[in-house]
Amino acid sequence: MKQSLQANLSLLTEEQLPEIIALQEKVVAVLEKPEFLQPLTEEDYLYILKGNGLIAGAYVDDKLIAFRAMLDPGKDDEHLGIDAGLPTEELTSVLYSEITGVDPAFRGNGLQTILGKWLMEHVDTERYRYICTTVAPLNIPSLKDKFALGLQVAALKVKYGNKLRYILFKDLEASVQTEAKQEQRLLMSDTEKQRQVLADGWIGQRIEKRDADWYVVYVK
Repeated sequence: MKQSLQANLSLLTEEQLPEIIALQEKVVAVLEKPEFLQPLTEEDYLYILKGNGLIAGAYVDDKLIAFRAMLDPGKDDEHLGIDAGLPTEELTSVLYSEITGVDPAFRGNGLQTILGKWLMEHVDTERYRYICTTVAPLNIPSLKDKFALGLQVAALKVKYGNKLRYILFKDLEASVQTEAKQEQRLLMSDTEKQRQVLADGWIGQRIEKRDADWYVVYVK
C-alpha cells in the first residue's frame, strides 16, 4: 500500500449494501475487459451479508474505496470443490473467493490482495477449511492475486455456460506447501496441454512472463 494511503479495514454489514452496490457500479463502468468480472446482484450481496460468507471493506475518510467478498455457495450445481477434487462430504467446508471492487482512483495500492489476506485471517476455520475461486486465463492481475494468497490451480475447464476458467484452491489447514519434486512451464494459451497435466495430478503454483508470453509453472 502506498505510504500516503491509510485505509481502515472492517467486515461489512447489510447497512453498507448501498455503498457496495455504488462502488460495484463505479468499477463496472470503467472495465476494459468486462468479461473478466462477474458482478453480483443486490440479492447476492444480501445472501452473503446475512451470514453466508464475508465481505471486507477498506475505508479512507469514511468512504468505501474497496471491498472483497467470500461466499458460502451452499448446494451449487457447478460446485468448485468438485472441480478441485474434494469428496462430497467436504463441500460444505468450502468458501468461494468472489468479487473484488476497487475504486479506480485507488488502484495500484494492492488493495485486492490486502483485503484477501485480511479476509483469510477472519474466516471461521471451525466452519470452513477450503477456499475456491475461478479466474479467466490471461487475467494476469487476478491470477497474481490468487497466487499471492496461496491458492493453486487445480483444474482448467469451461464454467458458467461457455467460459474457460482456471479453478484455484487453497486448504487453510495446510501449513506449508510441500516441496515440488518436478516442475514444468506451460504456455498459458496451451489449454489442451494444461488440461492433460492437471489430469495427471500436477498443480499450477505460479505464473511467469518470458518475452511476450505468460507461462504457468506446474509442479508435482
